[in-house]
Amino acid sequence: MMEVILLERVEKLGQMGQVVKVRPGFARNYLLPQKKALRATKENLAIFEKQRAQLEAANLARRGDAEQVGQKLSGIAVVIIRQAGESGQLYGSVTARDIAQAVTDAGFTIGKGQVTLDKAIKTLGLYPMRVRLHPEVAVQITVNVAQSTEEAEMQAKGIDVTKRTQETSAASADAAPAAEPAPAPETAAKPKKAKAKGKASADEPAEAKPAKAAKAEKAGKGEKAEKGEKAGKPKREKKSTKE
Repeated sequence: MMEVILLERVEKLGQMGQVVKVRPGFARNYLLPQKKALRATKENLAIFEKQRAQLEAANLARRGDAEQVGQKLSGIAVVIIRQAGESGQLYGSVTARDIAQAVTDAGFTIGKGQVTLDKAIKTLGLYPMRVRLHPEVAVQITVNVAQSTEEAEMQAKGIDVTKRTQETSAASADAAPAAEPAPAPETAAKPKKAKAKGKASADEPAEAKPAKAAKAEKAGKGEKAEKGEKAGKPKREKKSTKE
């Protein structure tokens, strides 16, 4: 553990001027860089005692300013618009940085470190949030996380927007007409059987028929010509056995 002298009040740790023991990492990463404490050495204790009156006066001035701001900031509601599903689950989350930005947009400049947020907000709704304006001054505000300004106004009036959305979706589903059954597919026409040999099929293209007819005609002419040629040849005379 490490001993430090607190230069201001630190919540859950101590008041200004107290010497407290803290974890070395907490001291090096937060207290010392933020000038909220000094290492508890003899030299630093002497320096603090010399500057105590000045430090206390500065602290009182900052506290007075914080109290004035707190009177105006206390109880305000800031709206943060986020998209969400029907169950109210956000597509993402709301962080301390988002809240600090919303408060700053409302006219009160604060940093994300002044927002007390244990874990990120992941659902729609109203969230009470504590904002520390000074180590000794804290106020409470309301963070209204909604999908639109209209829904934010409804939530502010106490209406459960998530439940309302689910009921609307269910009513729409019940009112939707039943789907008509799909028509039965038409049976494909059976192809006609081919005609007997020598006749053109009905399924053959029109231009194929004349070609077949011409072929048949040509074959017929050739057959007739061959028969005529045979008929025109003279018969050979038989030799007489008698001379």
